[in-house]
Amino acid sequence: MKSTMQPEPWGSARPSRCSPPAEMPKGYQGLVDGGDHIREATWESVSMMLQLGGTVIGSARCKDFREREGRLRAAHNLVKRGITNLCVIGGDGSLTGADTFRSEWSDLLSDLQKAGKITAEEATRSSYLNIVGLVGSIDNDFCGTDMTIGTDSALHRITEIVDAITTTAQSHQRTFVLEVMGRHCGYLALVTSLSCGADWVFIPECPPDDNWEDHLCRRLSETRTRGSRLNIIIVAEGAIDRNGKPITSEGVKDLVVKRLGYDTRVTVLGHVQRGGTPSAFDRILGSRMGVEAVMALLEGTPDTPACVVSLSGNQAVRLPLMECVQVTKDVTKAMDEKRFDEAMKLRGRSFMNNWEVYKLLAHIRPPAPKSGSYTVAVMNVGAPAAGMNAAVRSTVRIGLIQGNRVLVVHDGFEGLAKGQIEEAGWSYVGGWTGQGGSKLGTKRTLPKKSFEQISANITKFNIQGLVIIGGFEAYTGGLELMEGRKQFDELCIPFVVIPATVSNNVPGSDFSVGADTALNTICTTCDRIKQSAAGTKRRVFIIETMGGYCGYLATMAGLAAGADAAYIFEEPFTIRDLQANVEHLVQKMKTTVKRGLVLRNEKCNENYTTDFIFNLYSEEGKGIFDSRKNVLGHMQQGGSPTPFDRNFATKMGAKAMNWMAGKIKESYRNGRIFANTPDSGCVLGMRKRALVFQPVTELQNQTDFEHRIPKEQWWLKLRPILKILAKYEIDLDTSEHAHLEHISRKRSGEATV
Repeated sequence: MKSTMQPEPWGSARPSRCSPPAEMPKGYQGLVDGGDHIREATWESVSMMLQLGGTVIGSARCKDFREREGRLRAAHNLVKRGITNLCVIGGDGSLTGADTFRSEWSDLLSDLQKAGKITAEEATRSSYLNIVGLVGSIDNDFCGTDMTIGTDSALHRITEIVDAITTTAQSHQRTFVLEVMGRHCGYLALVTSLSCGADWVFIPECPPDDNWEDHLCRRLSETRTRGSRLNIIIVAEGAIDRNGKPITSEGVKDLVVKRLGYDTRVTVLGHVQRGGTPSAFDRILGSRMGVEAVMALLEGTPDTPACVVSLSGNQAVRLPLMECVQVTKDVTKAMDEKRFDEAMKLRGRSFMNNWEVYKLLAHIRPPAPKSGSYTVAVMNVGAPAAGMNAAVRSTVRIGLIQGNRVLVVHDGFEGLAKGQIEEAGWSYVGGWTGQGGSKLGTKRTLPKKSFEQISANITKFNIQGLVIIGGFEAYTGGLELMEGRKQFDELCIPFVVIPATVSNNVPGSDFSVGADTALNTICTTCDRIKQSAAGTKRRVFIIETMGGYCGYLATMAGLAAGADAAYIFEEPFTIRDLQANVEHLVQKMKTTVKRGLVLRNEKCNENYTTDFIFNLYSEEGKGIFDSRKNVLGHMQQGGSPTPFDRNFATKMGAKAMNWMAGKIKESYRNGRIFANTPDSGCVLGMRKRALVFQPVTELQNQTDFEHRIPKEQWWLKLRPILKILAKYEIDLDTSEHAHLEHISRKRSGEATV
């Protein structure tokens, strides 16, 4: 199906197949109260919302709506305004109320008509109510979606605080107990523990075993014995023990002080987790889910069940609303009845994988290398990217847990050729998760010219498997290693490439480690630039982003920052397009939104450079708006990794090492490792809903080597959304819109990220 959505020219009425969009301040209370609490939304009224936290239109718990009389008043207000489509953004309580409202709709209309409050014509015109839900909750406690709107932003707030606390904890050799939100769901606590490398985490879904006090104290002591100067313990506010007794942050502190005598502090994060600017992930998630919700409403019929739009891996999916609500309630019920294993399963495979990785990295004592163990080397290749260190840490520690010997290679393939190799122990990578850049050093050098030296060092150090963490150079280096196997048997060892680059241009993966951090850096800069224009008015900013020929950063940052245009290589443009963009901004300056934002990918066009576009805008905008330019440069590669990149890197490293262990055993022949099959050299990538291993040789046909990008890129389908939200007239292709699925089917294909 192809649906045409044509946003109006500036200042004109907006045509629509449904009633004009309305916003309802105070949530259901506004729906019940009516009057000015239901008002038509305008383009200008929502134009500045993107970078604002919280909810601009307000939200409130509504006792009236829980009663039928309140819902009757709400129905009356909707009918009088001709509103037949309702998008509800909230948690399971709000969505349950929406489904109840919809199921009663016919009876409510009948009662209103009998009471003479609406006419028969009005009742006929509003004969059915379409409802679509979007899950907004920082706890990520709604079953059926991998991420709820707001969760990533909350993780940003928590991670920033943990990083700050880590500094003072190291200085004073202290133990910190941090309490985070999560009354019925431990997602925030669990992911925070992975993001900061916490020593222990308490979550309601999986209470600690009996005698956990002894285990905790032993764990903290072992960490100090290995040379660590701090301990971090994360407690979800709803944490309990096996008997259902609450585990509090103060109780944990008292235990540590009494048993170990450590200087211990408690920090309760509280509502700081709900505030602040939304992350790039949440802005894009909200935008994508909003578009899908509108599509679901436009396609709705009287027989269409109320649905919730959720995220599965990298895909938007529609699920029956009450199926998701019921499973969410089943989780709480299972915890109340102390059926904790069932509660974990109901949370979904993604949640369980988080828990398993955490247990491996934090709880298990690494065994000493034994006879028959293998030697695996890990290195970084290409430009630095935030999250590389987290991937190295995970790779090293999972390898040690497997009983293997793990080597680290400094300076990429060049270091491998020069023998810059050393063995890594458990403490070697301590504290690496939150550090940006590449602690091992990284270079763009490819291996082909140094095959002899590399082969000699593989033999010298008895390297039997190789984990390559990097960008396009890591991928092309893997291809060269495959080619080199024809001449050098020493290169016949399994290897896996973990994509890590701000450009997000590695074939075989929708996401790369480091891209989310770069995206947030760009968004933060754009927010500040837009704020600077708030006082001066009538100003347009042209910002150049990194990415080589790949327009991922420019496109996604444009969507997250509310750009008016984003120029990329993958979508060729002409001088006429540039002129149309200038004219668009001229019209925009006549409205109340008197500022513009234009992004340009660094290699989008060799002739239409940043300077050229700046000069063009400056000349054509004379007397109407001023132009400024900003080249962000290498600041996009720096900084501490975001929670997304930390966790993505951690789980990619764990997944890669589990694959490596199996592949080495599979390749063991005649007393040595000999791997020469295509599937012994792979890229580990996220494809739609799953993490998959793809042979590098099979990815060659999917690669544009001249421009160092994949031939097909999923995010290009989001560009029409960027243009629609910038108020351009454009067709939105909905041929691949989400179909209604069931939560059991969704779980069976759930991503392991």
